[in-house]
Amino acid sequence: MKLGKVEFCHFLQILALFLCLSGMNQAELSRSRSKPYFQSGRTRTKRSWVWNQFFVLEEYMGTDPLYVGKLHSDVDKGDGSIKYILSGEGASSIFIIDENTGDIHATKRLDREEQAYYTLRAQALDRLTNKPVEPESEFVIKIQDINDNEPKFLDGPYTAGVPEMSPVGTSVVQVTATDADDPTYGNSARVVYSILQGQPYFSVEPKTGVIKTALPNMDREAKDQYLLVIQAKDMVGQNGGLSGTTSVTVTLTDVNDNPPRFPRRSYQYNVPESLPVASVVARIKAADADVGPNAEMEYKIVDGDGLGVFKISVDKDTQEGIITIQKELDFEAKTSYTLRIEAANMHVDPRFLSLGPFSDMTTVKIIVEDVDEPPVFTSRLYSMVVSEAAKVGTIIGTVAAHDPDASNSPVRYSIDRNTDLERYFNIDANSGVITTAKALDRETNAIHNITVLAMESQNPAQIGRGYVAITILDINDNAPEFAMEYETTVCENAQPGQVIQKISAIDKDDPPNGHQFYFSLTAEAANNHNFTLQDNKDNTATVLTRRNGFRRQEQSVFYLPIFIVDSGSPSLSSTNTLTIRVCDCDADGVAQTCNAEAYILPAGLSTGALIAILACVLTLLVLVLLIVTMRRRKKEPLIFDEERDIRENIVRYDDEGGGEEDTEAFDMAALRNLNIIRDTKTRRDVTPEIQFLSRPTFKSIPDNVIFREFIWERLKEADVDPCAPPYDSLQTYAFEGNGSVAESLSSLDSISSNSDQNYDYLSDWGPRFKRLADMYGTGPDCLYS
Repeated sequence: MKLGKVEFCHFLQILALFLCLSGMNQAELSRSRSKPYFQSGRTRTKRSWVWNQFFVLEEYMGTDPLYVGKLHSDVDKGDGSIKYILSGEGASSIFIIDENTGDIHATKRLDREEQAYYTLRAQALDRLTNKPVEPESEFVIKIQDINDNEPKFLDGPYTAGVPEMSPVGTSVVQVTATDADDPTYGNSARVVYSILQGQPYFSVEPKTGVIKTALPNMDREAKDQYLLVIQAKDMVGQNGGLSGTTSVTVTLTDVNDNPPRFPRRSYQYNVPESLPVASVVARIKAADADVGPNAEMEYKIVDGDGLGVFKISVDKDTQEGIITIQKELDFEAKTSYTLRIEAANMHVDPRFLSLGPFSDMTTVKIIVEDVDEPPVFTSRLYSMVVSEAAKVGTIIGTVAAHDPDASNSPVRYSIDRNTDLERYFNIDANSGVITTAKALDRETNAIHNITVLAMESQNPAQIGRGYVAITILDINDNAPEFAMEYETTVCENAQPGQVIQKISAIDKDDPPNGHQFYFSLTAEAANNHNFTLQDNKDNTATVLTRRNGFRRQEQSVFYLPIFIVDSGSPSLSSTNTLTIRVCDCDADGVAQTCNAEAYILPAGLSTGALIAILACVLTLLVLVLLIVTMRRRKKEPLIFDEERDIRENIVRYDDEGGGEEDTEAFDMAALRNLNIIRDTKTRRDVTPEIQFLSRPTFKSIPDNVIFREFIWERLKEADVDPCAPPYDSLQTYAFEGNGSVAESLSSLDSISSNSDQNYDYLSDWGPRFKRLADMYGTGPDCLYS
């Protein structure tokens, strides 16, 4: 059988190892020159066997137990008197010994990676006495390694990054493979690295596993990611070695090697002049192939005639330049603007300055479009004054507005009546002159804020608004009056000259120098003997008594007219009446009671007693009403007797045939007799369950007086019935009338030859009676003639 190169190498290795081990194990235990060991002797002599280290090849695949080695004692004469025993790790389970010969065998396949060596103890015993002839000794069985484990990348797969444009030899990442075989024996654990995929961009150092760049100027914008496959092979990479692989994903990180560039050298945008301030006019963007901070840009206006009108900022998310308005646009003033805008990278890498300037320029032209604008007032706020004494039609002031457009359309004026609900003012539609339309009153409204509307004559939808504040000037048109409603009292025991009230006055007018009031009694009250008035010259006055001994029984209330004059020009005056009540006071002059009627009340009956009596009377009335109501309810049952409620005794007829037996369920005469007297029904306060029955409809003839009378009679009975339910109810009637031109058909007898009844008139009743006419008629076509 032919062997391959790999198999042949393995065979030579195993053969050499086997010969080495056999030579060591066959060396047995050399005899010692010392005397034998006697257990009962006084002195211990040198043992007569020496243990060596045994070796066993791992992963033995044979069917027979693997020979490990041989134990032999000098005491053993070969006559079978000595037996050998093993103890320790794996004794009996993995390793067995022939007790006669001392041969040791392994019964199981061993794996060095699981356990590299076993420690056992051996002893030689006298077979007859079972006593040791040699002291127990310890030896080691070491598992000899073979190359049965491939290298493994325990940390794979790997991801790494390296800056783009890196020079050749730049370190990317280091990969490490481990081999579970014995690194101290042979080359089974000696690993070398190689790259299977990823050339020519990257390389790997065979011994260290360091991956490096192999090509210069790798551009992220061309390709930003590479997948590498790295192999680790043991046996120093020789044939027959085992290998393992892992993947490495290398990402090129960005560097600022691309300057920004505008896609176009010029831009043009149209903007309406009505666009408000801070509105966005345009968005422009310079292209930059870099990403992240390397693509961050700043924009600025470096030249042009719109430096103060527009500004540009950057959108941090999209890196766009946003052009906004800083001032209001006016087509009539300027129709276009030109801006020179620069875009530049914020983070420039000095290594790539040779690639060109990392900035770019473009031109932006902004065209202002004309918009039909509303009229504009010459002033944002007009202030006007007018006296409240001004007559209707007095001119207050003038407002002016013009059309800012090139057409300069005429303007018409009006007042926004929502700001002048009372219509105090008018405005001339053509001139803008504001006049009074009603009498003004400063005390009602001192300032009027109105809105004036200016509309273009050619386009009334264009409306401008102006604001006018009209201040009303005061005149002395309000007489002074008491500052409040005074409640003045005087004690019955008051002394002459006693102050009973201090009064003041108010005036709705607003004189420039303030108010000055003068107080005095009217001419008819100036000489009264009860009270007098003293003007304090500080817009107040004092009321004093002129006598003592006031009595409520004689006069309980006094009315004192006081004359007040203001200092206006012309001055105004008014007479105000002060009401003074006479009261019973305590020793400190505090009023106790001021009612004269208190003397008339009975001495033994107080107000509380009267209230208690009234409450008792009301309680008795309520009880009586409750008792009467309960008795009335007991006399009037609320629910009909089931036997008397004929509405529940209804039979539904769905057939048109049949005989008189169909009506035996109830008496039809109650519905057909016009003169029937209805029984008095008791009132029902519970809504009945209305059953909607499907009945054949009867078309009433409008001229049939009988049916109308029948229905009206039922309606009248229901209207005047005091016991009818207090709700609308549905009543059905089966009245068919009092008579018929055909008279009753119930007298039809069975046909006979002796019948002299003539039924020829049935033929005149129409097709519905054709069958009866054929059966009973005597005409020539009769079936039974």
